[in-house]
Amino acid sequence: MSKFENITAITRWFFVVLLLGALTGCGINNIPTYDEAVNAAWSQVQNQYKRRADLVPNLVETVKGFARQEKEVLTEVIEARAKATSMQLPRDILSDPQAFQQFQQNQDALSSALARLMVVVERYPDLKSNQNFLALQSQLEGTENRIAVARRDYIQAVQQYNTELRTIPGRWWAALLYSDLKIKENFTQPESVQEAPAVQFN
Repeated sequence: MSKFENITAITRWFFVVLLLGALTGCGINNIPTYDEAVNAAWSQVQNQYKRRADLVPNLVETVKGFARQEKEVLTEVIEARAKATSMQLPRDILSDPQAFQQFQQNQDALSSALARLMVVVERYPDLKSNQNFLALQSQLEGTENRIAVARRDYIQAVQQYNTELRTIPGRWWAALLYSDLKIKENFTQPESVQEAPAVQFN
């Protein structure tokens, strides 16, 4: 190989490395990176909802021991948990608006049923001082906080991912290399939270 051919080969490699560096620097890897972040955040959301669902049977049994007459509220909690845990999640749930909305509705229904159960508990001083109930209540409160954090992290990850797919140059990279990746669904506020509480003065 002549000296000239050697310089030409080195120059070609230099330009290939430069081109690869430029592609990496201009966001070619952003979409799969953000997609993985969304998937990780979604796993955390599911973990926290499962943690809550696992607490419900013990909570219901403890309340039942003190407040059997609150059968309607206890049944509502049991049924809401059954709905939330029995839903078969499709693989593409994050890009399927109907499935995602159904998942959120089921989880919101369980949140609402648990909130009503906690209101009912206020009528039973013995239950409120029971150590088993206090431990479960504390775990449930901690889990609700974890759910809020997991949902917040998921919302932020989806926002970053969706923005990348909708803006340039991400939009170009998506069309060229990642056409199988779709916009992800995000959480919305449940209607019960959106409604202003009624204030009554007697």
